[in-house]
Parts: sequence; structure tokens; C-alpha cells
Amino acid sequence: MDANTYILDANVFIEAARRYYAFDIAPPFWESLVHHAANGQIQSIDRVKQELERGKDELATWVTAQLSDAFASTDEEDVIESYSEVMSWVQAQDQFSDAAKADFATGADGWLVAYARSKGRIVVTHEVLDPSIRRKVPIPNVCDAFGVNYHDTFEMLRQLGVRFS
Repeated sequence: MDANTYILDANVFIEAARRYYAFDIAPPFWESLVHHAANGQIQSIDRVKQELERGKDELATWVTAQLSDAFASTDEEDVIESYSEVMSWVQAQDQFSDAAKADFATGADGWLVAYARSKGRIVVTHEVLDPSIRRKVPIPNVCDAFGVNYHDTFEMLRQLGVRFS
């Protein structure tokens, strides 16, 4: 297991494309993702790719054309087993509302944590740890429960030594 491999949440791509690293103003960001994905340092999962492709926008087109091979399958026994444990933990938490639990169960987030946990990856997300939140199940809360490391985009870029000039 490579502890220096980052597994990216959909919000990393979406926030970058829509806000601070838009394709037209920060091409080096997108080039760095392609470069580090080719080196095996950045990846995501099939379920995140599906979420991104549903957008039918510039980001969806870019993901399909430039990063398609960087989305790992979640259809592996160790990932499925880990996902089952993640979902059992989420369902057992009185802290989260039933709506939050149901929302978490339908998205890619649980699979992202399960994949990172079973493969020894670092999750990259813009979500933040919130011990008292009820309306959502934040990825960092789940990561903490399972000992999975997580960072935001900027920390990942720093650790990868990415510099835009």
C-alpha cells in the first residue's frame, strides 16, 4: 500500500472547475492532475467518475478525455467488505439524521472512504470534520472513525510539490 497515493472526492474536481482553478485560468492545475495520475500518485474511484460525468459539462468532458484511467474500480472484495463496515458504522451513529444517512448511502462518499481504507490511500476532500453535525455525514468524520488520513486539495498539492508558475 502506497501511503502517498491520494484518492480524490468529486468536490475536489467540481470546486476547482467552478471556482479557483477554472479550466480557462489555471491549466497547470489540470495538467498536474494528469501528470500525478500517470505516476500513480492521484486517483479516484469509478463512482466519483459517474458523479462527474452526470454533469455533462466541461469537467465531465475533461475527466473522460484526460483522466479516465485514473478511476479505480470499487468492485473488489476488500473494498466491498470495507464499504459494508463503513455503512454499518454510519447507520449506528445517532448523531446523523436519517436523511443524512440515506443521502450518504446513495452517493460515492462511503465508497471513497472504503477504497482509501482498504488500499491505504489518503482521501482528498473539501469537507471538514464536524463532530456535532446532524444534517450530513462528512467524509472526515468517517475517515476519523476508521483511521483513514485525509487532506484538502491545497495540502495534497503541497505534499506533491506542485508549483504553478
